[in-house]
This record gives sequence, structure tokens and C-alpha cells, in this order.
Amino acid sequence: MHTSFTGADWAVLGGYVTLLALAGWLTTRRGMDSDGYFLAGHHAPTWLVAISVLSTVQSAATFLGVPDNSYRGDYTYIGGVFASLIAAWIAGNLLIPRFYALRVTTVYELLEARFDATARRAAGVMYLLGRVLASGARLYLAAIAVSMILFLDIAPQHIVISSALLLAFGLAFTFMGGLHSIIWSDLVQVTLYVGAALVVALTLWASLPMSSAEAIAALANAPAGNKLALVNPSADLSAPFGLFAVLTGVVLLNLASSGLDQDITQRLLACENAAKGRRALYASVIVSLPVILLFLLIGSLLWLHYEGSAQSSFNGEKVTVFMHYILTEIPPGLRGLVTVGVIAAAAINSGLISMANVLVNDLYRPFAGQRSEAHFVRAGRAASVVLGLALFAMSILSYYWQRYSDAALLDFVLGVMSFAYSGLLGVYGVALFTQRGNSASVIAAFLAGFLTVLAFQPYVIDSLSLPAAMKAIAFPWQLCAGTLVAAAVCAMGKAKVAILPEPG
Repeated sequence: MHTSFTGADWAVLGGYVTLLALAGWLTTRRGMDSDGYFLAGHHAPTWLVAISVLSTVQSAATFLGVPDNSYRGDYTYIGGVFASLIAAWIAGNLLIPRFYALRVTTVYELLEARFDATARRAAGVMYLLGRVLASGARLYLAAIAVSMILFLDIAPQHIVISSALLLAFGLAFTFMGGLHSIIWSDLVQVTLYVGAALVVALTLWASLPMSSAEAIAALANAPAGNKLALVNPSADLSAPFGLFAVLTGVVLLNLASSGLDQDITQRLLACENAAKGRRALYASVIVSLPVILLFLLIGSLLWLHYEGSAQSSFNGEKVTVFMHYILTEIPPGLRGLVTVGVIAAAAINSGLISMANVLVNDLYRPFAGQRSEAHFVRAGRAASVVLGLALFAMSILSYYWQRYSDAALLDFVLGVMSFAYSGLLGVYGVALFTQRGNSASVIAAFLAGFLTVLAFQPYVIDSLSLPAAMKAIAFPWQLCAGTLVAAAVCAMGKAKVAILPEPG
């Protein structure tokens, strides 16, 4: 059993830090304006944007949570990729062309064109709230892994230290060169975490005393059922990746992510035009399929390795099966590589630059008067520090939140995103497909969507003595409910005349 970092592990970690620092230095641009800082001057290559989107969509939850998903279940999580394809087609044809036609810096400027500046600012605030929740939760998951590997526990003080280390990495790259530096660092991050996963998969495969045919047969005939199943036809409301949940809530989740979340769309807007932004989005989804399959394969190999009876704790702490394997069996050197993979998957610099963009351009610039472009670049960097502290606080809050809810890591992160996405989906649906709504109903819709999702949380159900069965409702259905409520509330407002550009 290997339970501590060796010299080889530290060498790998040091090499990673050096490589990232070199990448950041080589891609830093001096004297850029705010468009260059926030949108890379619209000169980012399509292929690089696609990789950057992939890096942003995936996280430590993918690295640690997806293997746990296939270890304890099957391959139905892959339905999320097909939901992403549907959502990407909708966003690529309905939203991205409109964003380019309006020449927006943030996607929430569309609401100003449709309603007014108040609606735009409300969307910006809702996005910031949702992104703090989601990125803070992701930071927490990565901090768990780093704390376990470095300190062999997840004591609160070690979670604090680990979160602070990860935050420092993110801030460094946000300061260096804005989005241009970040999308190039994303290429390094994806290469490292996919490479680490591939090495782990090969190591696990080499340790199995069976042939490929025997492994497939064992998985297909597992005592609990076929672990290679790709589709769950169940309409069970507690199944997050059942067929009906995938075709509704998971499609909505991915539509919000790819078309309404500034974290993703900021990258798509860094392309030269809408057609290239659309291609980058499609490519990112296609490339995600083999990556997700790789992490699902790791879960299957872990099930074969442990014969389905792996420990789910380490030093008294609950961990995922992949985390347990990393902590107890991975050989020296490889543990350092896997740690690098977790850190790379958890990089928060992308979230920081997108949040800073919204804070500066949607909430600060309208009131700042005539200022130089350099001023807004400095404001973006200052905003990154403030928002980074908010993410740090959320990561600590998540430590207690997830323990109370006892949700699986992957479901916890995806569920947290529903708080903001429900309102955004409802409001944009009304804005694009009806002539209803105004700034007052937009604000009310954001609150209604947030509160609807909040009502499904275990601590709220317990506090208000709501039906206990609500606790079992999976996050896709929570998102559906929140979206419908938000849309209904938004549509109650009397419309003002507004003409949006047609997608081209």
C-alpha cells in the first residue's frame, strides 16, 4: 500500500507547475484592450476553442465521479453526451448566431436588446450566483482529492489549504493574459488529465488476470445487472440518467451550459465568426465522447479489479472508488501524475475570467463612465480576486453541504448548477419564443426558478416538513420544474416592443 508522496511524485507535480508557468508566459499578451482580455480579440483558432470548451465542461467531478458512476452502475451516463449533441445543435443555430449579430461581450446583453438594461443586470447577477455555487462545488471536489493525496485525510483545515492552493493556480493564469492565456493553458490541462486517465486505465488493465472476452462477459453478467448497459428506459424520477430524464432535464442542462453560461459561451465568442463558434461547440461535444468513455472504462476496470467489493472509505472518510485506488494502490510516480490530472481537471481560471467579464461588462461598465480600456482590464483582474475569494468560501461551504445531503459527487455538482440554470432557461425561452415579459417579470422569474430548485433540497424539505419523497427526485427533473416555473412567471409580464436579430 502506497500512502504518501515520493520524490518521483513531487517531481511530476513540479514539472506540471513549470509547464503551466511556461505556457502562461509564452501566451501572455501585453497592452491588450478589454476585448483582447475577455474575448482573445476574436482570433482564437476553432480547434483550440473546442478543446478549451471541453476542458471547461469537464472537471474534477468528471475525473473522480464518472468512474464511480460506472463502478456502482453502468454506462447510462453516456446519455449525457447525446443530450449534449441535441443541446449543441439548438445553441449553435438559435443562440450563438444571435450573440455574434449583436456583437456581445457577454450573452446577457441579449436580454438588454429584448427587454432592458435591468434584465441584463439581473441575468448577470443570477449567473454570478450560479457560477459561484457550481465552480465553488468543483473547487471543493478537487480540494478533497488534493487533501487526501497530500494529507491523507479531508480534515477541514486541509480542505482550506487545498482549496487555497488550487485558487492560487487559477488566479495566476487569469492575471497573466486573460482568455488568450487561459485557452492555451486549457490545452495543457486537457492533455494532462486525459493522459493521466489513459495511464491509469492501462495500469488497471495490465493488472487484471483475465482476457478481454472474459472481462466483457463478467461486466455483462454482473450480479446486479448488465454493467455495460447504455440506455435506462426507466421513467423513475430518482434516476438522473434514465432515458426520459436525459431527453428532458439533461438536454436542458447542456443547453444552459453551452448557450447561456458565460463560462462556455465566452470561449465560443472568441472565434472569428458565428460559423466557427458553432463548429467549435460541435467539435467539443464530439471529442467529449471518447473522454467520457475512458473514465467510464476506468470504473469498469476498478469493478473487475476489486471484484465489486472495494472499500469506500480511507482513514474513516468516505471516498469514491477511484480515490480509494489512488490512495492505496497506485505506484509512486503515477500518483503524482494522477494528482496533476485532478488539479488540471479542476482548474478554475476559466470560471474566474467569465465571472470577471460579467461583473465588469454587465454590472460595472454601464456606471463607470468614460474610462480607458486599460482601466477595464485592471477592473477585470481585481474582479477575479474578489470572485476567487467567493469561490473559496463556497468550496468550504460545500464541504458541509455535501455531507448533509449525502449526494454522489457527480450528482452534487450537476445539481448545484440547476439553481441558476432554471431561471436562465425560463427567461431566455420566453425572450426568444414569445412577445411576453419585461424586466420586472424577468427578475421574478429568476427568483422563482431558484426557489423551485431550492425546495427540492433535503435541508429545506426537512425544515418545511415537505413530503419526504421529494428528496429522491433527481436533478434533471428539478431543473425541468424550475425552468417551467420560471418561464410561467416571466411570461406574466406585459411585453415591450423589441426586435432581436434573426439567427443567420
